[in-house]
Amino acid sequence: MVILGSLDAIWGLAAILNDEVVVVGGHGALIFDITTWGWFQLILGAVIGLTGLGLLAGNEVARVLGIALLAINAVLQVVWFPAAPLWAFLMIALDVVIIYQLTVNWTEREG
Repeated sequence: MVILGSLDAIWGLAAILNDEVVVVGGHGALIFDITTWGWFQLILGAVIGLTGLGLLAGNEVARVLGIALLAINAVLQVVWFPAAPLWAFLMIALDVVIIYQLTVNWTEREG
């Protein structure tokens, strides 16, 4: 999650710095201003990275938070499909794999 969060943050920063994306589709060329989504991606990426550090420390709350954040990240990647479909698809696939890894052997600890 630390790596995924870093990639999200870098992608968000790139969207902020280069905020106009030209997409050529069936109805001509469209120009999107993706600055706002870049900020969302930058902040979400930073929080995902910090949650990954919490997982490395063995924090159980970070596990629950990680699942929620990765689900949100997977949904937000749909926004990037017009600009970078391969990137969005790969990030969604990584989100799903990490969510699976966080939930596959989940056992409640008796306290």
